Amino acid sequence: MSAGPRWEDLRTRLVSAVVMLVLGVGGVWLGGIWFHGLIAAVCALMVWELVCMLDTERSRSQYILAGATFVVAMVAIEVPPAFALPMILLPSMLGLARMQTGGVTYAVFTAAIVLAGYGMMALRDDFGMTWMLWLILVVVVTDVAGYFAGRMIGGPKLWPRVSPKKTWSGSIAGWLGAALVGAIFAGATNVGIGLIGISISVSMASQLGDIAESAIKRRAGVKDSSALIPGHGGLLDRFDGVLGAALFIVIAGQIIGFPPGS
Repeated sequence: MSAGPRWEDLRTRLVSAVVMLVLGVGGVWLGGIWFHGLIAAVCALMVWELVCMLDTERSRSQYILAGATFVVAMVAIEVPPAFALPMILLPSMLGLARMQTGGVTYAVFTAAIVLAGYGMMALRDDFGMTWMLWLILVVVVTDVAGYFAGRMIGGPKLWPRVSPKKTWSGSIAGWLGAALVGAIFAGATNVGIGLIGISISVSMASQLGDIAESAIKRRAGVKDSSALIPGHGGLLDRFDGVLGAALFIVIAGQIIGFPPGS
């Protein structure tokens, strides 16, 4: 019996997700230069996809700006934060000089990408593997729970004009899944039940990152940011949630301290 059109892409998505999960967990476990290189490469490829979507008149700009992003990401984490900050904004400024269209959107989104990448490197370096795994699991569970709930339950759309597949049932399932992850880590790390609320907030931030990327694709008139990942589209399609979650942690960490809930 056929699985039906709602599930026809599930096998491909699962295989790709497993490969990405293995690479991600391997990078987190190794830490150091290996994790830095993985995050820098992901940031560079996301910038490459962003330029390809926004600038139809590009002339090698996608390669130049992606290369600059990789170098900046690798160097910024090695220098004092006061000097890292202008480096984080450098790819955005370079893009303004090269982009024929979409320069402002590029500059803002690229700054978010590089800052999120820097935040994840700092999270792994300063607080170890546990909290990096917590962040990844919250985002993954949010996505998986939302995927299944959205297709099994359906219901009202969250923002149909921008992201027609997103449903309220999927969003709420993602929050509940994140709450479960938070409860497990709260018990394992003794940081308190406040981690449950923070995990839900991180889940919401990951969904906002997803929606923001959907808005860019809608503006560019494309379905996926690229075809780099079978069943998932591009890296921006897959890591937009991590981008939103990591940015939230960078900002919220200055307000509530870190580790979360401590």
